[in-house]
Amino acid sequence: MGDDSEWMKLPVDQKCEHKLWKARLSGYEEALKIFQKIKDEKSPEWSKFLGLIKKFVTDSNAVVQLKGLEAALVYVENAHVAGKTTGEVVSGVVSKVFNQPKAKAKELGIEICLMFIEIEKGEAVQEELLKGLDNKNPKIVVACIETLRKALSEFGSKIILLKPIIKVLPKLFESREKAVRDEAKLIAVEIYRWIRDALRPPLQNINSVQLKELEEEWVKLPTGTPKPSRFLRSQQELEAKLEQQQSAGGDAEGGGDDGDEVPQIDAYELLEAVEILSKLPKDFYDKIEAKKWQERKEALEAVEVLVKNPKLEAGDYADLVKALKKVVGKDTNVMLVALAAKCLTGLAVGLRKKFGQYAGHVVPTILEKFKEKKPQVVQALQEAIDAVFLTTTLQNISEDVLAVMDNKNPTIKQQTSLFIARSFRHCTASTLPKSLLKPFCAALLKHINDSAPEVRDAAFEALGTALKVVGEKAVNPFLADVDKLKLDKIKECSEKVELVHGKKAGLAADKKDFKPVAGRTATSGAAGDKDTKDISAPKPGPLKKAPTTKTGGPPKKGKPAAPGGAGSTGTKNKKGLETKEIVEPDLSIEVCEEKASAVLPATCIQLLDSSNWKERLACMEEFQKAVELMDRTEMPCQALVRMLAKKPGWKETNFQVMQMKLHIVALIAQKGNFSKTSAQIVLDGLVDKIGDVKCGNNAKEAMTAIAEACMLPWTAEQVMSMAFSQKNPKNQSETLNWLSNAIKEFGFSGLNVKAFISNVKTALAATNPAVRTSAITLLGVMYLYVGPSLRMFFEDEKPALLSQIDAEFEKMQGQSPPAPTRGISKHSISGTDEGEDGDEPDEVGTDVVDLLPRTEISDKITSELVSKIGDKNWKIRKEGLDEVAAIINEAKFIQPNIGELPTALKGRLNDSNKILVQQTLNILQQLAVAMGPNIKQHVKNLGIPVITVLGDSKNNVRAAALATVNAWAEQTGMKEWLEGEDLSEELKKENPFLRQELLGWLAEKLPTLRSTPTDLILCVPHLYSCLEDRNGDVRKKAQDALPFFMMHLGYEKMAKATGKLKPTSKDQVLAMLEKAKANMPAKPAASAKATSKPMGGSAPAKFQPASAPVEDSVSSTVETKPDPKKAKALGVSSKAKSAQGKKVPSKTSLKEDEDKSGPIFIVVPNGKEQRMKDEKGLKVLKWNFTTPRDEYIEQLKTQMSSCVAKWLQDEMFHSDFQHHNKALAVMVDHLESEKEGVIGCLDLILKWLTLRFFDTNTSVLMKALEYLKLLFTLLSEEEYHLTENEASSFIPYLILKVGEPKDVIRKDVRAILNRMCLVYPASKMFPFIMEGTKSKNSKQRAECLEELGCLVESYGMNVCQPTPGKALKEIAIHIGDRDNAVRNAALNTIVTVYNVHGDQVFKLIGTLSEKDMSMLEERIKRSAKRPSAAPVKQMEEKPPRTQSVNSNANMLRKGPAEDMSSKLNQARSMSGHPEAAQMVRREFQLDLDEIENDNGTVRCEMPELVQHKLDDIFEPVLIPEPKIRAVSPHFDDMHSNTASTINFIISQVASGDINTSIQALTQLFQIESLAREASTGVLKDLMHGLITLMLDSRIEDLEEGQQVIRSVNLLVVKVLEKSDQTNILSALLVLLQDSLLATASSPKFSELVMKCLWRMVRLLPDTINSINLDRILLDIHIFMKVFPKEKLKQCKSEFPIRTLKTLLHTLCKLKGPKILDHLTMIDNKNESELEAHLCRMMKHSMDQTGSKSEKETEKGASRIDEKSSKAKVNDFLAEIFKKIGSKENTKEGLAELYEYKKKYSDADIEPFLKNSSQFFQSYVERGLRVIEMEREGKGRLPASTGISPQTEVTCMPAPTSTVSSIGNTNGEEVGPSVYLERLKILRQRCGLDNTKQDERPPLTSLLSKPAVPPVASSTDMLHSKLSQLRESREQHQHSDLDSNQTHSSGTMTTSSSSTANIDDLKKRLERIKSSRK
Repeated sequence: MGDDSEWMKLPVDQKCEHKLWKARLSGYEEALKIFQKIKDEKSPEWSKFLGLIKKFVTDSNAVVQLKGLEAALVYVENAHVAGKTTGEVVSGVVSKVFNQPKAKAKELGIEICLMFIEIEKGEAVQEELLKGLDNKNPKIVVACIETLRKALSEFGSKIILLKPIIKVLPKLFESREKAVRDEAKLIAVEIYRWIRDALRPPLQNINSVQLKELEEEWVKLPTGTPKPSRFLRSQQELEAKLEQQQSAGGDAEGGGDDGDEVPQIDAYELLEAVEILSKLPKDFYDKIEAKKWQERKEALEAVEVLVKNPKLEAGDYADLVKALKKVVGKDTNVMLVALAAKCLTGLAVGLRKKFGQYAGHVVPTILEKFKEKKPQVVQALQEAIDAVFLTTTLQNISEDVLAVMDNKNPTIKQQTSLFIARSFRHCTASTLPKSLLKPFCAALLKHINDSAPEVRDAAFEALGTALKVVGEKAVNPFLADVDKLKLDKIKECSEKVELVHGKKAGLAADKKDFKPVAGRTATSGAAGDKDTKDISAPKPGPLKKAPTTKTGGPPKKGKPAAPGGAGSTGTKNKKGLETKEIVEPDLSIEVCEEKASAVLPATCIQLLDSSNWKERLACMEEFQKAVELMDRTEMPCQALVRMLAKKPGWKETNFQVMQMKLHIVALIAQKGNFSKTSAQIVLDGLVDKIGDVKCGNNAKEAMTAIAEACMLPWTAEQVMSMAFSQKNPKNQSETLNWLSNAIKEFGFSGLNVKAFISNVKTALAATNPAVRTSAITLLGVMYLYVGPSLRMFFEDEKPALLSQIDAEFEKMQGQSPPAPTRGISKHSISGTDEGEDGDEPDEVGTDVVDLLPRTEISDKITSELVSKIGDKNWKIRKEGLDEVAAIINEAKFIQPNIGELPTALKGRLNDSNKILVQQTLNILQQLAVAMGPNIKQHVKNLGIPVITVLGDSKNNVRAAALATVNAWAEQTGMKEWLEGEDLSEELKKENPFLRQELLGWLAEKLPTLRSTPTDLILCVPHLYSCLEDRNGDVRKKAQDALPFFMMHLGYEKMAKATGKLKPTSKDQVLAMLEKAKANMPAKPAASAKATSKPMGGSAPAKFQPASAPVEDSVSSTVETKPDPKKAKALGVSSKAKSAQGKKVPSKTSLKEDEDKSGPIFIVVPNGKEQRMKDEKGLKVLKWNFTTPRDEYIEQLKTQMSSCVAKWLQDEMFHSDFQHHNKALAVMVDHLESEKEGVIGCLDLILKWLTLRFFDTNTSVLMKALEYLKLLFTLLSEEEYHLTENEASSFIPYLILKVGEPKDVIRKDVRAILNRMCLVYPASKMFPFIMEGTKSKNSKQRAECLEELGCLVESYGMNVCQPTPGKALKEIAIHIGDRDNAVRNAALNTIVTVYNVHGDQVFKLIGTLSEKDMSMLEERIKRSAKRPSAAPVKQMEEKPPRTQSVNSNANMLRKGPAEDMSSKLNQARSMSGHPEAAQMVRREFQLDLDEIENDNGTVRCEMPELVQHKLDDIFEPVLIPEPKIRAVSPHFDDMHSNTASTINFIISQVASGDINTSIQALTQLFQIESLAREASTGVLKDLMHGLITLMLDSRIEDLEEGQQVIRSVNLLVVKVLEKSDQTNILSALLVLLQDSLLATASSPKFSELVMKCLWRMVRLLPDTINSINLDRILLDIHIFMKVFPKEKLKQCKSEFPIRTLKTLLHTLCKLKGPKILDHLTMIDNKNESELEAHLCRMMKHSMDQTGSKSEKETEKGASRIDEKSSKAKVNDFLAEIFKKIGSKENTKEGLAELYEYKKKYSDADIEPFLKNSSQFFQSYVERGLRVIEMEREGKGRLPASTGISPQTEVTCMPAPTSTVSSIGNTNGEEVGPSVYLERLKILRQRCGLDNTKQDERPPLTSLLSKPAVPPVASSTDMLHSKLSQLRESREQHQHSDLDSNQTHSSGTMTTSSSSTANIDDLKKRLERIKSSRK
């Protein structure tokens, strides 16, 4: 017993742990007694036993254990802390109690488990019990199942999660232990009771016997909804309520009440998802495409088996769906179609919402397949589409469905309508909004008139369903045109419909409900009005009965208000009495006349409608005098205005009389008791005259007077509705202008924003710009009063308009609304006459907020949406958040009731996915704006959690949270935030981020408050701990906030609060308090009082700085200016009544204001150099980061402090972006005036701007870019060069922004990069931009690549760093980029390089993959077709070297100075158009010498036009410089002579606008004298150009392509008709010859030339006498030489030979035998094929006429002559060749041969050479060339001009010219082929291609020109030079110089000089190229 006595003395808790079982038993018993005695569940006693409870239940002694269990049960039931032990106790119960043989123990164990569930620990209990099911001991398993069953039975399926239990059920049914199986059966029955059939699918695979047993048990269950019999602690009240109801016998009711409690369990949720994609047969995708249907069937069957799984795991089913869709849509075997449809059904059912993404693909296919008639197919398709519908929303598939509705097939139409009907059944009124209903109804209404009855029936059913779902009210508007019969049919269908959601509500109920509601609102509205003053007049308008609106209420949405109206008097009267306004009944005209005659002179009344205006004027003067003298009380206002309105009234035609009349109205309104009744009489007339030039001002004055008499809100409503009910835009714009002014004069109180906005929207949509401008001005004025919320009404306007509105708002930002000057004295409604000025804007603010119509969105916040937001899958959470954002966006302004949204959003604020956190914050920001001040009620449950987010580690999340908190505080004021412990709790958390952000925020907000709640003191202890925080930033922020806390709490309280600190901390904190005391802003109380009164009676007090001491109040006018800008972020609520809402900038005191006048940048000598040294010496951080860390910002601040004005620095580093905007605005203003300062601080400014690039606010970014544009313009004007340091710390960050999604920003950044090239070498820019191409952002990559292209194009290859090769390889990598834009940019850049550099590009870029290479080659090919595209781009994008035009800004500045009227200038400033190229070939000249000396920095630009007097052409041709600065001096004497006309026309021809060019050429050819001047050469080139242009395929791609071709066609006809007929015929012949010779020339080209020739042939009869036939025949002769008959016949087309014959035939016909006299210019006629041909023709015609013999003899003679001459020639030539063959006489022989060849240019020496060796042939050729060189003189023309000597000859008269023509037949075989080959090689080497040859006319065609004055020939030379220049620049066309070679190549004589020419050019080209590298 000794032992006993020992443990008896121990305290209870120790006894419970004693090793003796008796001791423990005693301990448990005592504990039980203690537990029963403790009444307070939070008593500290409980905590003593917290660790022992597990031992209570797991005691090893069975008897003791029982006692322990009893005690534990009581503990769990009563102890507040019991929940903490759940896990260990329940697991103890499971393992140590459930296996006990004693039933009592088991019962107590189960009770304990249930008790834990009751104290809200259900999940933990369930987890332990489920673990117990895996125990090997069947007893334990049975007990666990039993416990679960009891728990479910008592607490219901809402508390006990069924899914995990159901998951293990099948396993339990398979147990070997019967007891377990039986228990499993019982729990299955219990589960069935709660969820019914949802339990079937998971149990379908258990033993059939068991299943059968279960079925039997299930059937026995009662059908009623089960109810929980036991409740959680939190639901105890509900339990009590239920008991009361039951005791009152209201069981049914209670049941109904509780029905909602039992959640509808979805069987789907209980199932395990199965993964099927990996189980698809390997060859599935091959089989499904197989030709045999059996194989396809196998594949589908395999899928069918897999999709039978009721729940499928999410995955990428796109390919599978695609395959099935293909079968459904395309397969010919209907059986397979049905099978595929079944598979789709299975997929949709198994995946549910996850299938939604594929729904859009399959819906159209299924619907279109309904054309199948087979019932089984149709049924399968129906099932499929219904299943698919459930995975998506009607909204998502509406477009596809509507598209199919128009199908012609009636079955498709019918089935689609039926599908719509079935879909509607699943909808509710909210998921079937009007926007969706409208298109469906429209489509269905077409169907109810269909010819097929089944289609009609289906449509009726669909419409009936819609009617049932949304009610008649919503559908009726769409059924307006449906006849009664059909309407009845629809209603009949609607009654039969059973909705899925079980909506049985009939339509009648809808209607009934509706009416009383309206009634209620009406009465309440009316009751409310009694108290309201006149201000509220606009509000109740819509509620009154119709007639009232005419006079009293606002006509809703600007419908015209009818003046007067007898019916209105009564109501009006009552209303009037209530609002104490002047009221008169409407008086009849007779009464008015009577009253008027009493106060007006008699003559006056008689003369009112006199026909003589002078009399009317006199009458008005009298009227006015009478009114002026009348007394207010006696003046019958209504009578007088009725007199004025009497005929002619407002139709008065004389403006003087009218002016008087309007003036009198104003007088009456000012002097009399003017009522609204009187106003109604005149307002219409006034509005009609407001736009009148002469009377407008008087009308405005009269309106203002009326507004003063009848209140502005009412007058404005009337006036606006009248103005917009008529069509006159002038009246509308002037009314808006008047209203803008009136608002400024009267203030804004009482105006109905909503009513105006509808009118303003009408005005904004007006076609008249004046009306739009006035509307925008009015919005600007309204913005002053309403604030940013005004913009929300206009967010759906067009972007252009919105930007104008924003610009207007921007102007208004920072201005305070002027104090009202009118409308106060007369109606001081409030009774206090001074009408406290200070509060005026506040009232207005709240007023505006109230006026905004708020939408109720709680019905849209469905439980599905809330569960979506809480889903496990972040994508679904994101979808949910997107939906919420959309709902708020759509509603714009919402009511404060938002259902369960706050809890859902709160959960997302600590989402693991930061993007979602940010999105939630954005939504909360939206919510604040949308809900307005009503958001106050959500501060505690949503606002404070946002503050918690300020502790996030991510910078951007914190920034978003801060923006959200600010947006909320703006709406709510600060009181709500500071009340209670919440804020101090947040500050208590030891999160450095949270602390610094929160303290920063408080430091910003506290100074703006007049008073704070007392709870602020709770934050002080935590503020003190922040002062000693480890984190420097937290300490700093705490120190910053200290003075503001002190400002509100006072030093004493703060000092007292230090009492609880440690002694060391206390001393530190007190020292800081002392310091803060000195910095503390001036006493807030005094200042608050001071500001609350009207200061100086001027601006509203809210804009007074809170810190201004009282004595400063005089200065208020000065100070108000800068401050409102700070307050501009405020939104509506900044004006809200709550004092806290005012954001009064505190720090601005007078002293600082004065400082603002000084310079903003202080020039520190050598400051910049020192900073650079520091950075180089690593004394400071190098400016290099991915996101700016705080230390960088601090460093920049420190560096700036010495050289930037303090106040500006505060703005620049303020946490609110609005201040950054302000700082940028100041910097822009000071840019010009402080150039030195800006340059001195440039490195700091650029660094600060890089920080702005990391801000998320677009407005700051735009402002920053705007500033940068101006800055770089200034720097380039100052010829400043960026230092390396400035560039490296700025350019990389600027390049980040080039990838912004907004176009505007990208453009700006590109513009800045362009401008930077003027202050920083492009070659150094290159690596930075190159670095930018490595970004992950594809837009950035693309833009950087484009920029690289521009750099190369503008500055040549030298910019490529480190070497062109490396750079190009880098660029080429991007050809294979994933993103299309990047690929294109890379290709374009390389093409640009190709254009600069030619084929060498391929070497530089190295090897590319085959695919990339083919893309590149294709692109280069395409670009070759657009020759002048590159230069054009250069003109646009290259910042020219000349400083005169270095930027857009400069252009703008220069604009007015240049005389832009001069067309020439215009032509120069416009960049050439690619298509204009061929037409303006000759206006450019190439200075090869200059290019050669060029070092490669300046690329040849589009050469500018040269102007010359034509006299200059007589001088030797000078090559002008490529750039011309000034306008030609000869321009002024325009059109005075031919020269200037040509100049002018050339300038137009060179225009970039193709139409201008064509018109100019047409003009040229309309002036006959000018047209005839054109020489053959010019005409040939012109025709070549025009025809080429007509054939250019790219023109067709242009918008006006056809137009261009037509105009070119017309021009060609003009040229043919107007020019000199000889020249044009000659030109055409030469052109034809060239085109047939040129291998590359297109057959189309030759065809068009021939058509021109035929046209000429038609004109011949009229023009034959003016033609120089000798020249024409010479041309034909040459043509026939080059193309003898045999050769012509070989041509593919027979056109050439026919054309030639026709021409000759016509000439013969017209001239007869005389034609043979015109062969004078042909050297040896008898050899000419032409003569023979003509003779034949003549003979033919002679045969017909009869005189044949004469001709024959002639012919015979010529033939003999021919033969003999040929024999002679051959002997002569044989002699010469002998000489050449002998050694001695070689030279002599060659000389003779040369002479002979010169004399007989067409002599055939081929036979003599043919038999000799190759060496001999080349010897002869070389010899002839040497002689030619010696005799002709090497270079009579300098080779550099690039014109072959042939052209020179054209200046000599014909007889002396003996140069041979092209190719005598035998010379042809050696010549051309050899030379052409050589020429091709040369051309390739020179980088020219061999495709198109643009040949010169052969020499002889130009030989004889006695008729043409020499001028023509020199012009010709000039032109040909110019065209060469043009062509050498556009490399895809052959330059003329090459074509010269081509011509000369036929003969040995001229070839040598050409070759020399080419060699010379080639050398030059090589030199130019090498200098480029």
